[in-house]
Amino acid sequence: MIFVTVGTHEQPFNRLVKYIDGLKRDNIITEDVIMQIGYSTYEPKYCTWKKLFPYQKMLELVNTARIVITHGGPSSFIMAIQSGKTPIVVPRQARFGEHVNDHQVTFCKEVERRMGTIVVVEDIENLKNVIEGYEQIKSRYKSSSNNAKFCERFEIIVEDLFASK
Repeated sequence: MIFVTVGTHEQPFNRLVKYIDGLKRDNIITEDVIMQIGYSTYEPKYCTWKKLFPYQKMLELVNTARIVITHGGPSSFIMAIQSGKTPIVVPRQARFGEHVNDHQVTFCKEVERRMGTIVVVEDIENLKNVIEGYEQIKSRYKSSSNNAKFCERFEIIVEDLFASK
């Protein structure tokens, strides 16, 4: 099963929801897909979905998923990392009206570079290839559920980002 979450940010993330629904429609994704679509206005036709799931249900879905695909919000991808997953992260982008600026792109690329615990897909057209090659791709990334180690490194990244402004 693939679990997709776009978080709870009030701007829609239709680009990701539509793209995944299209991969399911075209049988490129053959396994079940469950989506948490938040405030997206596009309603998937080929995937199981809800606007929001309770926290415990989110944990269950993350834990049972073969692949977790998230937006670039730290809470979403940290949940996957804490569950021992290597999430695919598609950052929201301002040019598509998905967020107020491109901080998710900058932040996620930095987490990927420094931590090696997430797979960032900035260009949605690359997502199909990442999903198809996920098992091989994730083997090049670190998989760690060590919360303290992650939080320590995460704190350094955040401090460095604020120091560079």
